[in-house]
Amino acid sequence: MLELQVDLGERSYPIFIGPGLLGNPDFLLPYIRGRQVAIVTDQIVSPLFLERIEALLEEYDVVSEVLPTGEPWKSLTTVERIFDTLLRARFTRKATLVALGGGVVGDMTGFAAACYQRGIDFIQVPTTLLSQVDSSVGGKTGVNHPLGKNMIGAFHQPNAVIIDIETLSTLPDRELSAGLAEVIKYGLIKDKPFYHWLQEHMDDLLARKPDTLAYAIHRSCENKARVVAADERESGVRAILNLGHTFGHAIETCLGYGGWLHGEAVAAGMVMAADLSVRLGMITQEEANSIHALLLKASLPVHPPEGMTPEQFMDVMTVDKKVLDGKLRLVLLKEIGKAIVTDSLDHERLAHCLSSLCRV
Repeated sequence: MLELQVDLGERSYPIFIGPGLLGNPDFLLPYIRGRQVAIVTDQIVSPLFLERIEALLEEYDVVSEVLPTGEPWKSLTTVERIFDTLLRARFTRKATLVALGGGVVGDMTGFAAACYQRGIDFIQVPTTLLSQVDSSVGGKTGVNHPLGKNMIGAFHQPNAVIIDIETLSTLPDRELSAGLAEVIKYGLIKDKPFYHWLQEHMDDLLARKPDTLAYAIHRSCENKARVVAADERESGVRAILNLGHTFGHAIETCLGYGGWLHGEAVAAGMVMAADLSVRLGMITQEEANSIHALLLKASLPVHPPEGMTPEQFMDVMTVDKKVLDGKLRLVLLKEIGKAIVTDSLDHERLAHCLSSLCRV
């Protein structure tokens, strides 16, 4: 079992990584303060893992809410179902929510916890690779809106993150690859040795070798924890975690949430960010080709969706939450292992990049 800490002063919390953690009370019960617990999960995860969590909580007042599965349901309307469950059970401010599932469940549960009675405890129990290495860590919570992804939300840190790598044995191959996009991102933005390790071990990751997966998850969480500790509310360096996300969110919004998985959209977005970085003389074409090859090896898309136009990208990107004072912030690569954030990019250059990459 591996452990690391997200260092945020009084809001610090542990991340536990290892096999068999879902059935072990030592990793869950110490982070529940009161007697009331609500488990939030979805229709796919519920039959696989819900009973294991419920069995640990026999001495608590427990309710469970099983939500519809997938990004199309990540909305205020769905979050209201969580509020309905809490209110019917007369849960107080000492209640704890447990998010059991992927990033959609984690984001909505965290948002509900941030809002219910102006803030209650919650614990992340992520069951997909993407949620284990990204969305469960850092306290970003929220829901989508038809005009923009994750535009409604709050910063609300969990009490703990419990990552049982055995849950990945049930994950479809496509979902595993989507998670690998975020893993690769950490190598690109701040960990060049990890990037080279991923080049050497991608086959083992795709084969789901437990030790290899555990190392990749730990290294990814370690990188994210350091960035979050330095900039909890994304006023500065935390923005580098958005490499590929501005392009990726535009893809998700235009295709309709769930058309592409989040990691797939981010993968294509990272290729677009790398292309733009080459055009600006920041990285070499050889480095961009290397990124392209690694993403392909992870079975991820390396082009924007066919038929999506430059105008569509620009329309959505200009209402993205990363726009500040009318300026679009983009994360680009100065080199592999070092990202920068810029809001001074010439729109003509961006439009030219989009025109060359879009397959209309």
